[in-house]
Amino acid sequence: MIESPKAAGYRMPAEYEPHHGTLMVWPTRPGSWPFDGQGAKKAFSQVIKTIAESEQVYLLVDEAHCEEAQSMLGEGITYLDISTNDAWARDTGPTVLVHENGRALSVDWAFNAWGGSYDGLYQDYEADDKVASRFSQAIGLPVHDAHPFVLEGGAIHSDGEGTILVTESCLLSPGRNPHLTKDQIEQVLLDYLGAEKVLWLPYGIYNDETNEHVDNVAAFVGPAELVLAWTDDESDPQYAMSKADWDYLEKQVDAKGRKLTVHKLPIPKHPILVTEEDLPGYVYEAGEEERTAGERLAASYVNFYISNGAVLVPQFDDEHDAVALELLAQLFPTRKVVGLPARDILLGGGNIHCITQQISLYGSGTELANC
Repeated sequence: MIESPKAAGYRMPAEYEPHHGTLMVWPTRPGSWPFDGQGAKKAFSQVIKTIAESEQVYLLVDEAHCEEAQSMLGEGITYLDISTNDAWARDTGPTVLVHENGRALSVDWAFNAWGGSYDGLYQDYEADDKVASRFSQAIGLPVHDAHPFVLEGGAIHSDGEGTILVTESCLLSPGRNPHLTKDQIEQVLLDYLGAEKVLWLPYGIYNDETNEHVDNVAAFVGPAELVLAWTDDESDPQYAMSKADWDYLEKQVDAKGRKLTVHKLPIPKHPILVTEEDLPGYVYEAGEEERTAGERLAASYVNFYISNGAVLVPQFDDEHDAVALELLAQLFPTRKVVGLPARDILLGGGNIHCITQQISLYGSGTELANC
């Protein structure tokens, strides 16, 4: 067992660096995906097919749903029968680090459904907590066990050059690592992600039930360059949160001492709400978080995913959809920027970035059998 990934020379690459592939999970949990996940499965399929144009997609799907997934997606996808509780591959999958010698290493964090007994969204998450190690073993990646440190992939972004981006609201929440101080949490991140500096944004997106994951509010689009979710509407509760993040970033430099360029990426002009029509579709387990009519969902265009060939951007049938696509097209001139309908993913509690987890480029010769 290595002392730490950092000591062994590993680092967390930026999402815009080359990928070996992408991990996803087929959406079947009735408490997350209403009406047997019909809308979600269609939305996931569009995401999977777009990513598969430029890299390998690994899809975790149980035997009962494998034929369904194959009928919607066809060949070219690697289907793996690995047990899950839900479909948030970003948070349950491994954080794959790379070494300059071409090797890769999976970090397997403890997963407790965003808060465990304190404020977790469901109470049976045993299978999800094992996803990272089981998947890594299936594709032949060594695993560094980070348990009992609780962290989700959506809570961290990396520029690949020593800087990690997080939110205080998430990483300092009482349901994760309450026995550790902020300084201790930061040291774990530096040691386990091979980084030199952590940038602590105060807040994420309003009403984000993950305790405000960073991947919904800000993301690196290049070295020392970020997008930040923004609204000019001072009456919107998001305004004060984004303004606090903006003010913080204005004063910061990255791990290499560079001032940050921050682009304001607007949130949808109109809040995306749960409707009465959505509610009959959900079937909840005891202790599971339940939706209510009129509930504001944490919609954000920052929850995009960068594949080898494309940038997949959530679309909400909103006036700001096109604005988001235009800005991201300017920031990613070498990639195709694709807008995909995402409300059916948002109804589950996250978005495109939340259902994807990049697997960093490494030398893989593992042959896998589909389910």
